Amino acid sequence: MAVIAALQQLKKDNVDITIYSDSAYVVNSVEKGWVFGWAKKGYKDKKNADLWAEFLTYYKKHKIKFVWVKGHANNPFNNRCDELATAAADSGNWLVDEGYENNL
Repeated sequence: MAVIAALQQLKKDNVDITIYSDSAYVVNSVEKGWVFGWAKKGYKDKKNADLWAEFLTYYKKHKIKFVWVKGHANNPFNNRCDELATAAADSGNWLVDEGYENNL
């Protein structure tokens, strides 16, 4: 959801983007091509299929590269992201995952 929220902020297409994440799952899903196989199979038995499908709509519009960074390893940018994520989680003012909510 965080990657999608960030990509939604872009005002033009065909942008070169590098996304740094401490989620090996997210990074590997794209960089190792797993998500493209999931899409071809209709995301069968995949959690968060709606989010992966939405991500791919943005992925197709840009040139996106993912880089994994180790979490909680004293990386100032990762530490700041963790602070922001924690504050957002604690606020209760969350983005709504419409795909999930609509399929309950």
